[in-house]
Amino acid sequence: MQLQQMYQEIILDHYRDPHGSGLREPYDAETHHVNPTCGDEVTLRVKVEGNRVADVSYETLGCSISQASVSVLHDLLVGTSIEQAWRILDSFQEMAQGRGQVEPDEGVIGDGVAFAGVAKYPARVKCALLGWMAFKDAVSRTDAKIETVDTEGSPA
Repeated sequence: MQLQQMYQEIILDHYRDPHGSGLREPYDAETHHVNPTCGDEVTLRVKVEGNRVADVSYETLGCSISQASVSVLHDLLVGTSIEQAWRILDSFQEMAQGRGQVEPDEGVIGDGVAFAGVAKYPARVKCALLGWMAFKDAVSRTDAKIETVDTEGSPA
């Protein structure tokens, strides 16, 4: 039970003091996503330099889960390569959609492990993934080289 309390604290910390919040310039792409189930919204901007995520800025409106999740996204993805960002995103998405059956890898998703419990509540999964899907959409609108990686780690 102590682990669950720690995870709740991580989510509340990111909700109360969101990292990277506020739309910034310059940016390469902007996207706006809405969760039709609950009405949560995110407007997300991404700045890519070469093959690296230089910045992610955003404005959110919604529950603590959606707001905290995009704050964690900012911490995990800014400064990474696009390929690494994709691996982190895939790992977070797999955990969130795993219905509580996927053991999160803290070495890959850091504070994202705090959202493992969300996987047990299908209505909350979309909240946790809202910012992540907006990031994926925004990067796809840039000129960044986007590669998927197969299970052996080779470009697909």
